[in-house]
Amino acid sequence: MKFVNRIEEQKRLTTTLKSASPSFIVVYGRRRIGKSTLIKKVISPDDVYYMADQTERPHQIELLAKEIGLRFEGFDRVIYPDWETLFQALNFRVTEHFTLCLDEFPYLAKSSPELPSLLQKMIDAKTLKYNLIICGSSQQLMQGLVLDSSSPLYGRASQVLKISPMNIKYLREQLNCTPVEAVEEYAVWGGVPRYWEIRLQSNSLKEAINFNLLNAQGTLYEEPYRLFIDDMRNIVQASTLLSLIGNGANRISEIATRANKPVTSLSGPLDKLITLGYIEREIPFGDNPKNSKKGLYKIADPFIDFYFRFIVPNRSLIELGRTDAVMEEILTRFHGYVAWHWENLCRKAISGQIFMGERYGLASRWWGNISRDEQMELDIVAESMDGKNLLVGECKWSENENTERLIKILTEKSAKLPFAKNKKIVPVLFLKSSKKSAENILLPEHVIEMIG
Repeated sequence: MKFVNRIEEQKRLTTTLKSASPSFIVVYGRRRIGKSTLIKKVISPDDVYYMADQTERPHQIELLAKEIGLRFEGFDRVIYPDWETLFQALNFRVTEHFTLCLDEFPYLAKSSPELPSLLQKMIDAKTLKYNLIICGSSQQLMQGLVLDSSSPLYGRASQVLKISPMNIKYLREQLNCTPVEAVEEYAVWGGVPRYWEIRLQSNSLKEAINFNLLNAQGTLYEEPYRLFIDDMRNIVQASTLLSLIGNGANRISEIATRANKPVTSLSGPLDKLITLGYIEREIPFGDNPKNSKKGLYKIADPFIDFYFRFIVPNRSLIELGRTDAVMEEILTRFHGYVAWHWENLCRKAISGQIFMGERYGLASRWWGNISRDEQMELDIVAESMDGKNLLVGECKWSENENTERLIKILTEKSAKLPFAKNKKIVPVLFLKSSKKSAENILLPEHVIEMIG
C-alpha cells in the first residue's frame, strides 16, 4: 500500500530533525495507526531505527548495539553494561547529522525504569550529539512518560506528535472506490491504515469482513483486545462498557444498570475510553459539556463500533463456524449502521467549513423538548461564526428521497427550535444519492471533499 497523507506530521518531523542542535522527539498513537511507517519515511538510511520488544535490559542493550553496529562498524563488538554507557559510546562515534529512533519505548522503560531519568539528564546537560526519537503504541504510558508533569521527560521534547486516524478521503484513494463505497468501507475500517492494507487483500468488503473478522483465525478477530492490552489494566471492564454502548446503552444510567455497577464507579473508565479515542460523549447543540445532563456515550472509532456491534454478540456462532448466519445479520443491519457513521461524517464536513459563503462552527446533533408535549431531534445543527445563520441538516442514507418534501419538513422543524429566533435558517440535505442538484443538497463526494 502506498504512503499517503501525513503531510503536516512529515513537515514537523523533518523541520525538527534538521534543526541546528540535536532534538528530542516523541511520537505516539494507537497501534496500527502508522507511526513506525511515518518515522521510517522521514529518517534517512544512515540513521538507526530500533524496534524494542518485551525482553530484559541486557538483551535489549545487545540488540540495539547490533543495530547501531550496522551503521558504525565495530560498535556491537563491545559489551555495554548499561544504557548510559551505550548512549555515551554512540556520542563518541557520531561526527555528523544522525538520528536514533527507539520504537515501542514503553517496553524499554518497563525493563529499565531508570531510562527516562537517564535521558532527562543527558538532554538537560545537552550532551547528546544526535537526534533522539522515542515512539510508542501505549498511549497511556507515553502520555505518562512525557506529558505528565511529574515525569522526568516532561517538557523536554522539541516536538510531541500524537498520530491520529486518517480521514475518509485517503481511504477512498487507497481503495480506488466510489464515494458511496468509501462511506461504507470507512464505517467498517475507520481511519487506520493497517486495516486498509488488510482490506486490500480481499476482492470485496463482504469478503474482507468474512475472512478477517468472521473467522476465529482471522487477522482482526482479536484485534480490540490487542489494542486494550497496551493501555488498560482492566480489559474485561473496557470490553463490557464498549459492548453495552455498542448495543444501545448510551446514557450513563443505562450503562450502569446493565453493568450492575453504581454510576459513580463508571465516570473514570468512561473518561479513559474517551481519552484513548474509543468512545465520545455526545451532547445536544448549545449545551455546556461541563454541566449538561443529556450526554450520550457513543463508540467513536468505526472499527471498534463494528466489532462490538456485530462480532462480540456473535462470537459463539463464529467459533462454531456459523459465519453465514452472522453475515446475514450484518447485511440486514448494515444499512442502519452505515447511516449512523454517515451522520458523523456529515457533521465533520460542516464543522469549521465555509458553506454557501459562511463559515460554521462545530456541528452537533440536537434533541430536546420544543413544547410541553413535543420532542424533536435534528441530525445536524451548526451556527455561523458571526452568529447570524443557523445551518440545520437532515442526513439520509437511502435512495430516491423526495428532496422538496424533506426541505419543507426540515424548515418547519427548524422554526420551532428554541435558539433559532433572529437567525437565518439554512436547511441542508445530506443524501446518499439525488437526482436533483442544488446548493443545499450534499452527496458523499461533496462530504468527502469537505472533510479533506
